[in-house]
Amino acid sequence: MFAAYFDCPGGPENLYMKEVMKPDPGEGEILVKVSASALNRADLLQRRGKYPPPKGASDILGLEAAGSVAALGPGCSGRWKIGDAVMALLSGGGQAQFVTVPEGLLMPIPKDMTFTQAAAIPEAWLTAFQLLHFVGKVQEGERVLIHAGASGVGMAAIQLVRLAKAIPIVTAGTQEKLEATANAGAAAGFNYKTEDFSEKVLEFTQGSGVDIILDCVGGSYWEKNLKCLNTDGRWIIYGLLGGSEVHGDLLARLLSKRASIHTSLLRSRDKEASSGYQQGMQAFTEAVLPHFSGETSPRLQPLVDSVYPLHAIAEAHRAMEENKNIGKIVIEIPV
Repeated sequence: MFAAYFDCPGGPENLYMKEVMKPDPGEGEILVKVSASALNRADLLQRRGKYPPPKGASDILGLEAAGSVAALGPGCSGRWKIGDAVMALLSGGGQAQFVTVPEGLLMPIPKDMTFTQAAAIPEAWLTAFQLLHFVGKVQEGERVLIHAGASGVGMAAIQLVRLAKAIPIVTAGTQEKLEATANAGAAAGFNYKTEDFSEKVLEFTQGSGVDIILDCVGGSYWEKNLKCLNTDGRWIIYGLLGGSEVHGDLLARLLSKRASIHTSLLRSRDKEASSGYQQGMQAFTEAVLPHFSGETSPRLQPLVDSVYPLHAIAEAHRAMEENKNIGKIVIEIPV
């Protein structure tokens, strides 16, 4: 089969489409014929040699995939049949023609949704759902500040905050991105390049601040985050785009607000053994997936920024590194 590959860490130019061995499904596993995958910043880090896959995971890029069931491994329960349209969050291997997935970690693709749209769901939406409900325990009426609001996770989080009857506030770096977040349901949005988002958030919330911060930036935002965090607020860090170092009196500021810091990385888990992960995925399947098909209100919508064929994987990486995408960059897998 063909797969996205690189022989040594480095820039996008090191990527190419390589012919590799097709995997065989093991005990309780499903072989999925992949039609589309999606690009994540973890793929960029792995390509640079800074984010190796977990022990035992595929070293092929790709943390999510959408496609159809191609074969059943021994011991499968019968939940899935050949030809079923499925999607999955993976520890690796999604940007290939086939990938094996434990049967309990597959999700059905909502009806009337294309594989391209479905590929934009698993990583972004499961991440946002887990951060909001299992880590942040969002409550109705709370205010949630979402950094990188126009990213895949950001656009999912805006809609999930609205679904929870809470209030999404975002930061983004361009007016175009802010307009996209407003269209997705953000109650307010601030340009972090031209405005002090902490001052703007306090102004919007009439001085009280936000109850939850979803932060993929990290170190460079710590002072502004604490400035606009409400008493007893939850600051959730799930990325370090702005660095990991903090210089200043973070603990005293945190203590003065009785605030808490939480961290989360989906990929670092052994998903097959993690009952908490499977519990979250089941909750997502039951509570969120029906809203993608239009049968329930509000209607949720995955946002696809652009689509690249697998042989243009290097161009897709360059596009993400330019940080211009609004929503997900999807990779189409050849038949």
